[in-house]
Amino acid sequence: MKRVRLAFTPTPIVHSAALDALVGAKVFVKRDDMTGGAEAGNKIRKLEYLVAEGQARSANVLLTCGAVQSNHARATAIVAARLGLRAILFLRTGEGPTSVETPAPKAALPTAGNALLDRLVGAEIRLVSAAEYATRDTFLEAEAERLRGRGERPYVIPEGGSNGLGALGYVQCAREVREQVDLGLVDGAKARAFAFDEVAVACGSGGTVAGLALGAPLARLAPRVRSVSVCDDAGYFRRVVGRIVHQARGYDDTLQAEAELCFDDAALGPRYGAMSDDQRAFLVRIARGTGLLLDPVYSGKALYAVHLAAKRGELSPESRVLFIHTGGLPGLLAEGAAFAGEL
Repeated sequence: MKRVRLAFTPTPIVHSAALDALVGAKVFVKRDDMTGGAEAGNKIRKLEYLVAEGQARSANVLLTCGAVQSNHARATAIVAARLGLRAILFLRTGEGPTSVETPAPKAALPTAGNALLDRLVGAEIRLVSAAEYATRDTFLEAEAERLRGRGERPYVIPEGGSNGLGALGYVQCAREVREQVDLGLVDGAKARAFAFDEVAVACGSGGTVAGLALGAPLARLAPRVRSVSVCDDAGYFRRVVGRIVHQARGYDDTLQAEAELCFDDAALGPRYGAMSDDQRAFLVRIARGTGLLLDPVYSGKALYAVHLAAKRGELSPESRVLFIHTGGLPGLLAEGAAFAGEL
């Protein structure tokens, strides 16, 4: 498939005894928080394929959606500016005026975290309510049709970049990890049938998990992928990931094998975007004990789920876990007040 090179790859894989001790298993961290500068994170690997398709269609504006502090929306906005394209972001909010048809007033927009970066690069932001967001596919296509009527060339990117095409970014990531292992670039990793016992990653829209489910057996990474829910539940993500896997096979019919998928709800926390007291304390312990910074929405909950799996005995101290660090630092910086009690 065509691909526009956006990510700085290969991203490193790091391992430390200090992190193993805190988590309870041998954790090899794939630093996909280092795929770029301000646009970094897992989303940019998906955008390499999605934006390439948009360019092939001569798109001049990218449309996408997410939460008001969406990592995906921020990555899309920065990539659009980098490539000379416009970006229109539909961001879900729980307060203030909303409209799927008109830009949000500046006074209603945050000036911190991902939203600040969206604004810095000039993205047009429309705030939408939770009820409106439930119809996101409909209003994204309606806006695209309106833009076509004005002679523009829109390209719609789904929530999280999560469809079959976007998932190919993490099939490619699996190949990248295998090459790093085979070249001896992963400290402590050995050439074997499977390099790791499982791959663990946060799941918010399903595309990264779907790509890893297809890429892990192809690259002989691990027999199992732990999909850590940060919103919704296992049943929901089982359906979503299954659909994306099916779509991805439509782009590449060699992607037939699929890793065992463990849909893990144990680290959901109070709600999407919010951590429990124990989760926040864990995130701070990781930061102080290892220097590894995790975000409270995705990577922090995902590593906490691995820790809980070790406590339950699902993983032993010798279990080898490839943990995908999906980034999200701007989201962490927007949540300083939530961590005041831990600092």
